[in-house]
Amino acid sequence: MNPVKALVAIGLLGLAGCATPPPAGGGHGHAKPAAAAKPAAPTPEERAQMWKKSLARDPLSMTSAFDATGRLWLAAVKSGHVAVSHSSDQGRSFSAPVQVNAEPENIAADGENRPKLAFGPKGEIYVSWTQSLDTPFSGHVRFARSLDGGKSFSAPIVVNTDRQAISHRFDSLLVNGRGDIYLFWLDKRDAAASEGKGGKYSGLAVYYAVSTDGGASFGANRKAADHSCECCRIAAAADTDDVPVILWRQIFGKNTRDHALLRLDGKSTLVRASEDGWELDACPHHGPSLSIGADGVYHLAWYTGAEGRAGLYYRRSLDRGKTFTAPLAFGDPGAQPARPQVLSLGPRVFLTWKEFDGASSAVRL
Repeated sequence: MNPVKALVAIGLLGLAGCATPPPAGGGHGHAKPAAAAKPAAPTPEERAQMWKKSLARDPLSMTSAFDATGRLWLAAVKSGHVAVSHSSDQGRSFSAPVQVNAEPENIAADGENRPKLAFGPKGEIYVSWTQSLDTPFSGHVRFARSLDGGKSFSAPIVVNTDRQAISHRFDSLLVNGRGDIYLFWLDKRDAAASEGKGGKYSGLAVYYAVSTDGGASFGANRKAADHSCECCRIAAAADTDDVPVILWRQIFGKNTRDHALLRLDGKSTLVRASEDGWELDACPHHGPSLSIGADGVYHLAWYTGAEGRAGLYYRRSLDRGKTFTAPLAFGDPGAQPARPQVLSLGPRVFLTWKEFDGASSAVRL
């Protein structure tokens, strides 16, 4: 990929989150600045109203990605449809948008949970998104593909086989070098089962499904890990051997919300990828970023609100997650740095993030 184009892509990723209104609070608890007194938790009725308002809100977030030919693609949400358009002049002009889903539906589109784009080895275009349901904080993971260069899309399918009106949300889409399609998401089925028996279950679980036929079908839903944070995006990248690697915010102990990394090779186990010690009984809506270089080096970027070290951090692993370098802070701690993205291109590593000076937001590189 041309470095200039790559910078445009990651810049757009940051900008897409800048204009996003804060997500509806309530059911999971969402991180906020410290206050003198803890506000009362919203009632079920209040949560339902907050959810209803969030569904009615005009979504602003979008996703950008370059295909193998250098064409820039955008996926946005308009009037209940995922709308895909492209640019052949690095964003100066765009084609007329094409609707992915023929029937309108409630579609999540905020900084942590918005439609995703990926591409197959023969120019296939893959789109995933979260369909928001009427029940607060519930949803299904949806997928569609185009085999004609984005002129039309297949009828969307629901990838999660558990169809309860619970959370199957915050999808992440990855295509490896073999053309296998991986869909990851945060899933409440295990928490719901535990709660139904009177038990306790911290957070949600990370689930995934794989397509080996170009998106014509997906295999069984598989669980990657228990006890993920409820509302933080999953970062995914393919290793040099095409094994997918995921990075996400995990609940360690009672309520320590740091990060975990897992290579999905069938042999590796979850490793702790950050040791910030962020004790938080809430979901910060702030997922990490992961990039794996052609040399096999893992590059990680994330946010923590841990006392005494709040801010953005970068580190890397030279041995596929067995060990990590010391965390390196970046961004202006006085400007609310947020939404980090990392990209490895040859010997260079790029970081982009959002800052807010109290009046306006900016994307830094």
